[in-house]
This record gives sequence, structure tokens and C-alpha cells, in this order.
Amino acid sequence: MFRDAITNMQGYVPGEQPQAGKFIKLNTNENPYPPSPVVIEAIRQTAENLVRYPDPLATAFRIRAGEVLGVDPDWILCGNGSDDILTILTRSLVDTGEMIRLPYPSYILYKTLAEIQGARSEQIPFNEDWSLPQAFGDGHDQLKLVFLPNPNSPTGTVISREDILDLANRLPCPVLVDEAYADFAEFNCIDLVKENPKIMVSRTLSKSYGLAGLRFGFLIAQPQMIAEFCKVKDSYNCDAISIAGATAAIGDQQWFNNNRNKVLKTRQRLHDGLEKLGFDVIPSQANFVWCTHSSQPLKPIYEHLKDNRVLVRYMDYEGWSDGLRISVGTDEQIDACLSLIEMKV
Repeated sequence: MFRDAITNMQGYVPGEQPQAGKFIKLNTNENPYPPSPVVIEAIRQTAENLVRYPDPLATAFRIRAGEVLGVDPDWILCGNGSDDILTILTRSLVDTGEMIRLPYPSYILYKTLAEIQGARSEQIPFNEDWSLPQAFGDGHDQLKLVFLPNPNSPTGTVISREDILDLANRLPCPVLVDEAYADFAEFNCIDLVKENPKIMVSRTLSKSYGLAGLRFGFLIAQPQMIAEFCKVKDSYNCDAISIAGATAAIGDQQWFNNNRNKVLKTRQRLHDGLEKLGFDVIPSQANFVWCTHSSQPLKPIYEHLKDNRVLVRYMDYEGWSDGLRISVGTDEQIDACLSLIEMKV
């Protein structure tokens, strides 16, 4: 009864979300700190009046985000998490049999979205230094969309603004710069959207604003692109509570900056602690750290942590060494994680 594309695909598997018991969760890059108090109050007030449909364009958020980010509200499209944005773009731009390009290894969902659409995906491996090969910018008629996570997951590495602009100038199709973790990086690419209409930037409030459970993301693109994407999105793809919470969150930049500074300090603490235990650690510009080990098998370390109710992400990519991706938690959570790892190395 199902389309062949659905029957034949494996499907995206999210990170573990335990439903019972207490865990230290360092596996899905959630923020370890609660959201701003103004978010809770905004949600409380909105919950008292849910008899009306929400604003289909989340206008209040677009106005406030535009003020914070320096773009016109007409350049912003809101979604049910940034995954919704990725889905809208794929449905809008890529037809059956056409192609999506993505770097490898990176976010696994990109390939899944292509499979759902009945499209093909072209995975081009990073260079050993996690830069993009020259071939990543090569174009052909079937290439309709490029996904570029920046910072990348699982590595936390970045591609420079200059290289991204050059890439967009060379490619025949739009480039989505997925900035899910850009709030923890040294730069972002929002202003590049104004320089080239093929460049688009997606963001989420799940990481840096502590709102993973709220599900709210947005796209920044030129208004002629936004207008077309609006034809494809669900009628009310953001509910009233998420719009209210997201608007309050992005308006509290003092909370955001304090939170970001705490995460960055603990990220360095995690990096240094892993290096002392003999791991090879890539400098990260996200809210997680990717590490490998030249002599210690990593799967037993992951299992040892899980047995002690600490969740990290074990990943084994074909053609690359396996590794552990560890989200930045509180200092106490990271100390507990490092102590357990020390017992196994």
C-alpha cells in the first residue's frame, strides 16, 4: 500500500530519549539549562486562550527576530523545528528523481528527506581536515538543492564564509546553510543571504535557547524565495504556544548571552578533559565535542557510560573512524562523564 520509496528506505532514527529513570543526557545536543523565565510566562499566558488558530506566519516572532538579527520580517519563514524547514525546502525544490547534495559525514536526516521525496542524494566526503573538496561545488542539471551544516555534526567544524559564498556562486542551485549550532560559533552566514539569493540559512531554538521540547525553527532567505516556500508549508505549522515561547526567547538576549558563555566555558572544559584522557579531540564551534581514540575501542566506553546512566552518541561512519559525540552539559554533568570515561581508558 506504500510508495516504493517509503518501503525501501530505512528511516531516520533520532537519538535516545529515555522515558523512565534519571539520566545525564549528553547525546542529543540539548541545552543543559532551563529557558528564560520570560518564555515560561509567555507560554502560561498563551495557554489560557487556545480556542483560536495561531498566526499562520508567526508574525510576532518574525518581527522580533528581524530586529535581533538585522533582517526584514519578510525574509523569515517559521517552522516546527528546523527539520520542518528542511522538509519544506526539499518538497519545494526537489522533484522525483532529482538530486540533493550533502557532505559526509553530516546530519543523517538530509538523506532521509531525499528518500521520502523519491529523489537521489549525493554524499561527498569531507577532506581529512574537514574542509570541502573542490568537487562539492561542481554542478549538473539534476542537482536541485545542497545541504551544508555549518557548524557540522558530528564534528563541530565549520566552512568559512568566503568558501560558502564561492560555493554558491559556482553551484546552479540553492544552498541551505544549516546553522543549528551557529550561536556557539565564531561567525554566521546570515548576511550572505543578502549577497546571493541562492544562499539560505536555517536556525533552531532547540540548542542555544533551551527549547528543544518546544519545536521551533526558522529560515532566512530572500523574500521571493520565502513567498514560494509559504505555498508548501502546512497551514498552521507552528502552534500558538511555540510562537509565544519562541518570540519571548529570542527577545531575551541577556539570557541568551549568559547561557552561551556558560556553554562555551564548559565546552573547553570537556575538550581539555578528553585530551588528558588520551582522546583526539577536534576543536568544536558547536555545543558538543567529537572525539576519537587511537588505541581504545569506543563502543565499550559508550556502553559503560550508558550502564551508568550517562548517554552520549556513539557513531560509526563508513570510511571514517568511529567516534563519540558528547553534548556540553553542566560542569557537574561533564565531570561525572569524564570520571566514568577515565575508568575505561
